[in-house]
Amino acid sequence: MLTLPANARIFLCKDPVNMRKSFEGLSATVEQLFPGELFSGALFIFLNRERNHMKVLFWDRDGFAIWYKRLERGSFARNAQNNHLDRREFLMLLEGIEPKK
Repeated sequence: MLTLPANARIFLCKDPVNMRKSFEGLSATVEQLFPGELFSGALFIFLNRERNHMKVLFWDRDGFAIWYKRLERGSFARNAQNNHLDRREFLMLLEGIEPKK
């Protein structure tokens, strides 16, 4: 289970990502999109083109970890307005809730 502190910094990659990427590929993408943030302890969210697969990359003080979720039906919401999410927005994304504001 993924636990999130209330002050977690969460970044969303808005472009689709190939889900075959692992630690090195996702880390390179983070360095390209969010320079200097890779080892900050932030969470980085990646979605595939169909938005039914999600990977979350994060630095866990002694190494990288990846959390992977695959939906059997449906897709993750498309309503993210920017590439920085708060904890509530991330949890809503996981649940498939599309915020109105």
